[in-house]
Order: sequence, then C-alpha cells, then structure tokens
Amino acid sequence: MTTWAELADLLFPDVALLPETIAEQYPPRALKPGAKVTRFAPSPTGFLTIGGLYASMISERMARQSGGLFYVRIEDTDKKREVQGSVEDMIESLERFGIRIDEGPTSEGEETGRYGPYRQSSRVGIYQAWIKRLLEQDLAYPCFCTEDQLNEIRDRQQAAKENTGYYGKWAVHRNMTIDEVREQLTDAKPFVVRLKSPGSADNRIRYVDMIKGETELPENDQDIVLLKSDGVPTYHFAHAVDDHLMGTTHVFRGDEWISSVPIHLQLFRILGFRAPEYGHLAPLMKMDGASKRKFSKRKDRDATANYYRNQGYPSLAVTEYFMTLINSDYEEWRLGNPSEPYTEFRIGTDKMNVSGALFDLNKLNDVSKDVISRFSAEEVYASAAEWARACDAELFRWLDGDKSYSVNILGVGRTPEKPRKDLAKWSDVKQAVAFYYDEWFEMEAPILPLPAAVTDSKAKEIVRDFIRVLDLGDDKDTWFGKVKNIAETHGFAREMKQYKKNPSAYAGHVGDVAAVVRAVLTGRLQTPDLYEMMQVMGDSRVRSRLGRYVSA
Repeated sequence: MTTWAELADLLFPDVALLPETIAEQYPPRALKPGAKVTRFAPSPTGFLTIGGLYASMISERMARQSGGLFYVRIEDTDKKREVQGSVEDMIESLERFGIRIDEGPTSEGEETGRYGPYRQSSRVGIYQAWIKRLLEQDLAYPCFCTEDQLNEIRDRQQAAKENTGYYGKWAVHRNMTIDEVREQLTDAKPFVVRLKSPGSADNRIRYVDMIKGETELPENDQDIVLLKSDGVPTYHFAHAVDDHLMGTTHVFRGDEWISSVPIHLQLFRILGFRAPEYGHLAPLMKMDGASKRKFSKRKDRDATANYYRNQGYPSLAVTEYFMTLINSDYEEWRLGNPSEPYTEFRIGTDKMNVSGALFDLNKLNDVSKDVISRFSAEEVYASAAEWARACDAELFRWLDGDKSYSVNILGVGRTPEKPRKDLAKWSDVKQAVAFYYDEWFEMEAPILPLPAAVTDSKAKEIVRDFIRVLDLGDDKDTWFGKVKNIAETHGFAREMKQYKKNPSAYAGHVGDVAAVVRAVLTGRLQTPDLYEMMQVMGDSRVRSRLGRYVSA
C-alpha cells in the first residue's frame, strides 16, 4: 500500500465505493452524433430569476434543435442558504413557460431519469469516492488551517504585495507527512480537502467560448477547496463530477463564471474527464432612468419569473420575446415565417449578444399583444380563466359563472382581418371586460362620461329615441342607419365628413351620438365595437341599462 493510499484511508476509512463502480451506473448516453446534452443547475437559494429563465431557454433550445437532451440538476450543497419552496417554484416556472425538462426533479417532488440523483445533497458519497481517489494519486491533500490562520496568511500576502490565496509557499499544509496528518486527526482537528494545483500564475490558458469566442485567462494556481469540513463538496468539484457522469456536453451560464473557467478546465483535466463546452451569457439589462443596469433580485419586482407568471403573460409571448433577445435575426425570420412555431428557428451562438441584451417591458407587451391577438376566443377564455383561478378570484367568478357569455365577450373584435390588440397579459382581462358583468356595472361603474358636445339632458333624449328604435335583430348597416337618423333629429351631423366641413352648423356628429349609447351601456367612452358589444350583452341587459339611465 502506498503512502498516499494510506493517507486516503486514514482520512476516509468508511468510503469504500470506487469511481469505476460508480461510472458503470452512468453509461454514455445513446444519442446521435452532434446531439447536445445541456442542463440548468440552479442553487435553491431563491426563486427563479428572469435571467435564469432566459439561460434555461437557451440551454433547452440548443438541446432540442440538436436532437439532444435537457435536464435540471439542483446544486443544494449550501443548506444554510436554501430557501424553502424554491425548487418547486423553479420547476413550475420552467414548465409554465414552455421549457420541457427531460430529466431531473418534477413538480410532484419526485425525479425522472436514470442519471440521478439530481440533487447534489443526495450525491455526497459519489463525490467522496473521487476525493479519495485524488488523495490516493497525490492530487489533493487535507488542510487543517483555521479561519484565523487563513486570515493571517492573507494579511501577510497583502503586506508583501503578493496575490492572495492558498498556493505555492503559502499552502502550509500542502506537503504534510502522513504522521503529521495522523497527529492532527488524533487531536480531532477539522479539515478540508484541497486540490494540489499544478498551475502557475505565470501561465495563460486559452479556450473558445461558444458566445464570446477565443478567450485567454491566467492559469489557476490556487489550491482550491474541493471538500468542505462537513464532508460536502464545493460547487467547483461537484459540478465537474456531475457534468461528467451525466454526460453534459454544453454549458450555458452567466458570464460571472468566466473567471472560474481556469479552475474548471483544470479540474476536468486532473480528473481525467472531457470538459463540456462553455458559453457565457451576458446578463439581461433594464433601463433605469437614462442608463442601463443589471436586474436586481432585491430591488426589482420584475426580476423573477414569478412576476411574469403572476401578471399572466402567456408563456408563448415570453418565449417569442426571449427569442428576439437570444438572436438578432429572429424578428426577420418571424416576419418571413408568421405561422411557423418558434421551435423551427435555429439558435446560433454566434448571434448572441456579448454585452447584455436590453429587456424592454414595453417590447414584451407589444409581442404579447400580437401573440394573444392570434388566440381564438375559446383559447383566451381557457388561459384567462386558468390564470384567474390562481390569481384573481373575482375575475374567475365572472368568467366561470357563464362560460358561453364570457367566451362571446372575449370574441368581440377577434377577427383575422383586424385582430384586437388590447390584451398584453391575463391581468389586463378584468379591466377590459368588467363592464359586461352586471355585478361590476351596478356596483363600481364610474360617473357617466359623456362627449363634450352632449349635455346630460340631451343624452337622455338621445337614449330615449334609441330605445324606441332598438332591434338587435338588425344587421349592422341597418342599426347604424338608425343611429344616423337619431343624430340628425337632434342636430348632429349624419356623417363625419359633413361635420368636418362645417362644424359650427351642428351640435356634434354621429360619433358623439354613438358615444352616448356606449357610455350608458359601459360607463366608458373607449370600448370595442358598440354593435358587437350589444349583440353579446343581449336585448334584456341592453334595455335594462338604457332604461335605468333615462329614468334616473
């Protein structure tokens, strides 16, 4: 038995599992050549951010278009910072926004896939097997430094104007003998396991980033911690083992991880693993006054995916907007392929923004209005009702109380020739449809707005005449002809062009007369088409509202 094997057994006497045995449980994936295996690997320390959703979509799309696979792995080794419910929120948010997970945790609290467990806290035994192997190969060592000792080393480095960290001559436990280690263990001293880095700060490494291109960085010379004193691995080590065993081929992550690339490539090389390709994404930006800045989880309500779920943005709208941020040529493709699913567009890493795409909520609203405008009334009803069931009990009561009436309401103006674009999200529905429902109209209708050209007494005269000729069986032209006759009777121009030619000759125009009827029926001056609205409201409701006004 070698000295290093003795050291490994001394430190981890209970770890009998061999890396080779573990590897047999993770055979190479049976995928076609060129298929990408990508992943989203969040820490459950908060709810899914809009940036995390963006990165996940890129990873999922790259896997799908290559005939590969997308999985989720939860990196939950830092239990002190874990937020209860964050894993469930992340999985539900990904699913809600159309990101299909092939393997990993499910929203039911279980797991799917044969390359798990997919929570790092359940994989500690796997990591310790590889740690023990590195110790046997003299590629790692125990470090018994206390926090005070590490602070003292850093102070001396700063005083000497040298790089801070645990490396070279500053790595005081790097060359301990087995007897010295045994003595520390006899005194029950806690230890971490560090990498015995072969690197030098004088060297440079080069790698090709999928997004940023050829990149040069200093080689890692730090003896980083691989295993903490509680026996749990650090992110650096755990992710290398997991990406190898789970067959990850391509990793898309935030560009705050660029500085870790030398560590990660070094770890893969030392472990004898093939490293995945890395693509580092610039953060999504937002306008703050006249300047751009990163989203802040603490300051910005719209920084989390939950915000967009709670506001009721359709998943397709968020997806369509993200596609415009991912690749600059997507909008051009969409114009040429208006009816194709977005999945037909092939993402190219060479067209991704290297400096940080601007997330514009107004642009998202415009995209979302276009998306919803293509929904049928039944689709709008189903989506709005599903959202309202969770987020707006009153709206759900309205929609669910008379489904046929609600579908007809949502169908007003929903034509392919000139689709309505007043809804950007399901939380807009309530304000858009409230006046159709008698409960709202009777309790909360605002003070009646009237056109400037019409007094209240004149409005009542107009409404009385309108009631006398009202027949919802009329076609639209016949109905509007009656409105024109009423306009003429009360001194209003029958045609807008008449009024524009000589406005002083009239009390107003036919549009003012129609506006009076609209205001009495809805409490608003701006609504969808009046004739269509009345057809949906029905004769009884229309006459009741008109009659209540003239008798008040």
